Amino acid sequence: MPRRFNEWYNELAPENCKLPGDWKVLDKAPFQKMLVTRCLRPDRVTAQLNTFIRTTLPKGDSFVDCDNSSSADDILQTSYADSSPNVPIFFILSPGANPIKNVENLARKYGMDPAKQLYQVALGQGQDVVANAYLDMGHKEGQWVMLQNVHLMPHFLYSMLKRMDGYAAEGSHMTFRVFLTSDPTNSIPIELLQRSIKLTNEPPAGFKANMSRAFVSFKKEEFDEKEAKIKTILFGLVYFHTVMSERKKFGPKGFNMVYPFSEGDLRCSSIILQNYMDSGSAAGKIPWNDLKYLVGEIMYGGHIVNGFDLVICMCYLDGLLNDTLLDEAELFPFADGKVSFKCPVSASYEKYQEHIETELPPETPLAFGLHPNAEISFLTTQCNNLFGILVELQPKDGGGDSAGVMSTTEITQAFSVKIFDEVQIETKKLPLEELKARLIDDSRGPYQNVYLQECELINTLIQVIVGDLKDLDLAFKGELTMTNHMEKTMAAIELNRIPVEWNKKSWKTTRSLTSWVDNLGQRLEQLNIWKDEPGTIHRQICFLNRLYKPNSFLTAIKQVCAVKTGQGLNKLYIQTDVQKRFHWEPELQQIVSKSDEGCYVFGFQLEGAAWDKNAAVIEESLPKQMFSTIPVVWCKAVMIVEGKEEKGIFPCPVYMTTGRFTSYVCMAQLKTRHPYQKWILAGAALILDVEGVSDAYYPGQKPPEDDTKK
Repeated sequence: MPRRFNEWYNELAPENCKLPGDWKVLDKAPFQKMLVTRCLRPDRVTAQLNTFIRTTLPKGDSFVDCDNSSSADDILQTSYADSSPNVPIFFILSPGANPIKNVENLARKYGMDPAKQLYQVALGQGQDVVANAYLDMGHKEGQWVMLQNVHLMPHFLYSMLKRMDGYAAEGSHMTFRVFLTSDPTNSIPIELLQRSIKLTNEPPAGFKANMSRAFVSFKKEEFDEKEAKIKTILFGLVYFHTVMSERKKFGPKGFNMVYPFSEGDLRCSSIILQNYMDSGSAAGKIPWNDLKYLVGEIMYGGHIVNGFDLVICMCYLDGLLNDTLLDEAELFPFADGKVSFKCPVSASYEKYQEHIETELPPETPLAFGLHPNAEISFLTTQCNNLFGILVELQPKDGGGDSAGVMSTTEITQAFSVKIFDEVQIETKKLPLEELKARLIDDSRGPYQNVYLQECELINTLIQVIVGDLKDLDLAFKGELTMTNHMEKTMAAIELNRIPVEWNKKSWKTTRSLTSWVDNLGQRLEQLNIWKDEPGTIHRQICFLNRLYKPNSFLTAIKQVCAVKTGQGLNKLYIQTDVQKRFHWEPELQQIVSKSDEGCYVFGFQLEGAAWDKNAAVIEESLPKQMFSTIPVVWCKAVMIVEGKEEKGIFPCPVYMTTGRFTSYVCMAQLKTRHPYQKWILAGAALILDVEGVSDAYYPGQKPPEDDTKK
């Protein structure tokens, strides 16, 4: 039976396959089967939930699928028929949407002149007077009024509602209409939202739908008139636009931030392409470098504010905009024959559309240069977010009397027992003043300063945790009044989340509360080991992932080198050399204890790729293995050499958490047998704080056999 369950587990879509043995009867009980999927393959829960809704609810498809058959103008016309002088049409803006154009088209369809009968006001300071005047005129004369960016003046909206109620009492002209536009915000009055017809224009989900929509943004007549080279390059840009727009769904592994790429960027890029080709057609050469700069750095790069995201953008263009594009180039980067989608050489508008419809493979992360595991990661995140919301919606303290169900108070009390009895948080608090007294000026160097800083930060956190839990204990006994802060702390503990005030004093983390407490114990253990001999910190293996500020420890390595060599800190960088041993190997301990230059560190988890410890190179991830443990790394400070680029090296960013972005630490150098661009597009990065990956073993204690395979 375990083997048969393993076969079911390894299916690409296990929710569509029968469970093994007697469990196959759950095919007739879809909800119960969904529970099994939730336990074994959480990444497939959202897909199975869609199927459950389709088959269980009447007209279930309408709850899952968006209407892709109607244009924005068609939907607006239908909404207009449902509106009235007292029922506004409210546009919730999304990147690239232009409701003004749609409203003008609608006005012409009803025989109105947009220049004379559509009043437009962009709200801002002092514009409320103008808006009120237009509303009064529209009410009397039956004109349309469009108020843009109403989220900038939320207080005006309350007075506007009263004004419209007055119009309704007087009797508005039947053709009077109000159109509103706003960014998504919490400041819009609920009454206005309830009264309005709300519309938004979001891009469709899925690679094929996005690519088809991007391509049809070009008019057929104009496209067919272009020369062959321009058609081919435009098709490549459509693919590039789709990749840039869709990559965000992979979260931080896709881009560090979410950017508002729109079809406007694609249109402007096509205009740039046409202008350059018109000006340079005599030479017969395509200015690839100019196009890459203008499209990547200006049009799309203008949205990008993170340096690593810009590197990804330019990496796509480097592989796309070159002479091979004109010779049926493979568009999927580094797919290595696993899947293929080629750029057709000059064809008609209909042929390109047909190529997208028939030749584009099913949805796959390989289209982006990512490993298939990336899909598992973002689908699991979707599942966790869904169930997190469901837990929040549950009644609080409603099941405390039921068998086996603990109340919020009981959960908080059990958590206090774990903190004080198991973690023994009070006894592990660091004697900061004693340590400062022991470290006299002669023995207090950069490493010791980092150590004292870590002790101070974690002591502050312990003080906050202990204070809150003791106050809660007194409140349970009736000796203190329960405050709002206490209730929020209890609610967070019940939901297995880190309370807000604790999180403010914590290291950067994305862990759940239970995992965070275990990690707190590990961090305290390392600091207490260093307490005995703080002067020899650099001769011990440092668990870099157990420090509040790992970048401070790496800076200490550079400071020590700067003092020895006389070089400035800005002239040095941290060079990483991955060893072939893990920190529990006795031979490594002998090497570490004699090191004077640099420091040996441990705690890196490789995401987006795997580490081949035998060959000491970065390789593709194994299926369903999201992280790969990196052996001990020797970090030392080295002089920066301008213009030097090491071959066979992937410059890998290091982050504190899987959220990446603001948790950046440094750059590491990992050896690779593949072009380093492969790992850039794969979103490969080293992560320090990873939930569910154990590092709780120490020198001389061998880790579990499967620890590096989680």
